Formats: sequence, structure tokens, C-alpha cells
Amino acid sequence: MTDQRQRTALFFDSGIGGLSVLREARVLMPDWRYIYVADDAAFPYGAWEEDALREHMTALFARLLDDYSPALSVIACNTASTLAIDHLRAVFPGETFVGTVPAIKPAAERTRSGMVSVLATPGTVKRQYTRELIRQYAQKCHVRLVGSDNLAAMAETYVRGEMVDEEAVRREIAPCFREEDGRRTDIVVLACTHYPFLVNRFRKMAPWPVDWIDTSEAIARRAQSLADTMDTQPGRPEGPDLAVFTSGNSTPELGRLMQGFGLTIA
Repeated sequence: MTDQRQRTALFFDSGIGGLSVLREARVLMPDWRYIYVADDAAFPYGAWEEDALREHMTALFARLLDDYSPALSVIACNTASTLAIDHLRAVFPGETFVGTVPAIKPAAERTRSGMVSVLATPGTVKRQYTRELIRQYAQKCHVRLVGSDNLAAMAETYVRGEMVDEEAVRREIAPCFREEDGRRTDIVVLACTHYPFLVNRFRKMAPWPVDWIDTSEAIARRAQSLADTMDTQPGRPEGPDLAVFTSGNSTPELGRLMQGFGLTIA
């Protein structure tokens, strides 16, 4: 029996936001099989206490790793990554995890005004990990952390084909935009994988143009770089790419949405 694992990549998020990362990974890693896990039974993660969420994720991953034996697991969720990825690596030392962190470093390198906003869930905003990224990479910038209680749920609604209230979107993003001493915000970091699905609405409702930084492609490239170094079984594994919803709930509309991403609901 070979010790090589099949080329199976597991993508994990609290909802369907991580599909923005999976979409990019498919382009870069076409010979891999994909398992997408949406922990919708526990959505939204931003409302959880840290210890409880870490314990919940550990128990859930114990089952997922046993069920699917992925060679690579991508935590396509900023809140989950900043809280639990180091813990998961310690608990499951034989597994390879790719995390998702706010793109503060590229924002600091790219800004011209020195005024950057990080649009995230409250859970990501309050993490010490996020503040450490600012300390390391953006000391010369004015970084505003903006925690939204509602945008992730709005993105879930929008991706499922329902309308979102554009004025509500405007209210959620308004704190990102600051003017001071003739300078104003020129970059907003999308620090939640749900948010890229709403970026066209963000552009429409923004008071002035900014650069919206989406980390989906960067996460996928990191996954690819690790995949390229792995001693995996050659060829794409048999079986369909799957979408797993921890609630067990499914609708015809959700099935069609997953089909659009090349996934079959398990």
C-alpha cells in the first residue's frame, strides 16, 4: 500500500464565501479533486467565543480528515484562520493547512495616501493576529479596522440569487472611507472570503474609487505552491467534486449554485 495521498484538496469556510478561493484554485490545480465544506450549521463564525469555536473546529476537522483524507486543507475563512489554524496544525501535525489572513502587507506596499481600511468580520477585527500584521507590515500607514456584522450574511444571500439592499451595503462600508489633511482612503482590504462576491456593489456604493484587495488568488497560489512539492498519487482521483453542508440542509437553488462551481452536494 502506498503512503502517497490522492490529489484531494479540502476547502473549508463557515459558509459559501470560500467558493471565491476554490474558483481560483480550479484554474491553477485542474488535476485535483475538490471537497468544499461549508459549516453552515455554525454560521456566522464571527459571533462565536474563541475557545468554543476552536474546540468546534477541532472536532469537525477530526471527522473531515478521516472522511476525505485530503492531501491539502485550505481554511478559506479569515476568522477561522486567525483563530484556529495554528491550533489545527498542532493537533493534526501530519496534515497540510493553508490559511487565509488579511492582505495588510500588500495593502501597505500599494497605498499612496497611507490610509488603508480592513473590512472584515468582528471576529477578524478583534484578533491579536490581525493587529500583529499591522505592527509588522503597516506601521507607516493609518490602518482602520472595520468590523461588519452583516456583510457576510448579505453575501450569502446575494450568491444564492436573492437581492441585497444597496443602501444597507453602503452603510456597512461607509466607515472604511476617511479623509484627513487632504488625504483619503485609497485601499480597502477585503478580509473575508465572502466579500469578493459583493465587490461590484461595493464599487457602486463607495463615495470615491478605491483599490479593493481580494486575496482569493493569492490563497490559491499558496495552495498550488504547496501542492507542487507534495508526493501525491499521479492523476486526478475518481469521484465528483463535492459540496458538504454541515447543516444537512439543501435546496434545488443551492444545488444549482454548487453546480455552477462544479460541485455536487454530498
